[in-house]
Amino acid sequence: MRAGLLAAVAVASLAVGSAAQAQRLAGVRPDLASDEGGLWSVSDKAEIGARQSAELDRDPALNAYVRDVACKVARDHCADIRVYVMDRPFFNASMAPNGYTEVWSGTLLRAADEAQLAFILGHEISHFDRNHSLTSWRRRKSTANAMMVLSAGVAVVGVAAASSAHTYDGASSIMDATRGLIDVVYLAGMASLFGFDRANELEADRLGLGRAAQAGYRPAAATEIWRAQMDETQASDFKRVRNSGARTNIFASHPVDAERIQALQADLKALPDAGAPGRARHRTAIRPHLAAWLRDDLRRRDFGQTLHLIDRLARDGEDLGVLNFYRGEAYRQRRGDGDLALAREAYLAAAAYSDAPVAVWRELGDLRRKEGDPAGAKAAYDTYLTKAPAAEDAWIVQDSLNSLTSGK
Repeated sequence: MRAGLLAAVAVASLAVGSAAQAQRLAGVRPDLASDEGGLWSVSDKAEIGARQSAELDRDPALNAYVRDVACKVARDHCADIRVYVMDRPFFNASMAPNGYTEVWSGTLLRAADEAQLAFILGHEISHFDRNHSLTSWRRRKSTANAMMVLSAGVAVVGVAAASSAHTYDGASSIMDATRGLIDVVYLAGMASLFGFDRANELEADRLGLGRAAQAGYRPAAATEIWRAQMDETQASDFKRVRNSGARTNIFASHPVDAERIQALQADLKALPDAGAPGRARHRTAIRPHLAAWLRDDLRRRDFGQTLHLIDRLARDGEDLGVLNFYRGEAYRQRRGDGDLALAREAYLAAAAYSDAPVAVWRELGDLRRKEGDPAGAKAAYDTYLTKAPAAEDAWIVQDSLNSLTSGK
């Protein structure tokens, strides 16, 4: 998961720190004069912004569902957290030091069931319980101070070398070495400031798995959600995205997914392969939002990933009218070789289901018209206008129908 909740204030919930960080006391707010109190104050302000955000999903049923799952894994910390569902088409969930929590719609769309969502929330609550963000902030502050001292010292060496360059033939070599040292100091410091401790990520995975299992969820869901993310990465239309899962460098913020799965598999051996997946309850909660969230996902313009996501959602044989329509939209918008034919096939498949969006018939009309099938286009346009006579674009479709009728 990528931390995006408090990027503006550099308070990342997927944070660094010692794995031995003490557990947080439930219901206790820190002294405002302390460094932790300062983080809480900043988080409080960010939370106000979330409440006022246009991206906040205000569906009470959806929010109640996510809140319920969060409380099951939070246990004693249930009263300490506030959960906000944000309509953002990316896989992300974050928890601030004050308990302010964001769960993005892209995460709810990608969680195959309630057990996977429970693990994700358990991961975030484990960061909160272990106070990883405070440890991260203190370490970053210390590193920033150290960078200033080291940079100043390196600069002094550089100035001294430059001032003696007219008498010492090796001065240019010293300057080259100095520039290299500055680069090392800068990059090391930046890695510490912006890179998250892998040990804390693995600890949050382990503790999140335990929380979900204790709440009665199937433990294997923890590895399934990471495997699904690896598969979606490989389905991307973009080579740089496909390669990102295996790339490691000083700015890598989390363990690579394969490492997380390996660690979790070791933990799973100590847990019974039992528990509820909660697939039906999860699908019922997200069903009213499927169309809007898939439409948002298409705006990312990574059609390979969107098609992979739709295939996963379609495995249960539910919501096939909506899913096939957006499969058709992905092909239509991508416009690769053979994509328009695949789009028509998907639209036709969607039209066979009662939950198909009415736009299916408008798109079929447009495609059949382009294919030189005026009779088929007329039938599709007529169906669209019959089903949606008050649609905003009804006059455009009517104009297209009139032109077919007149032969113009």
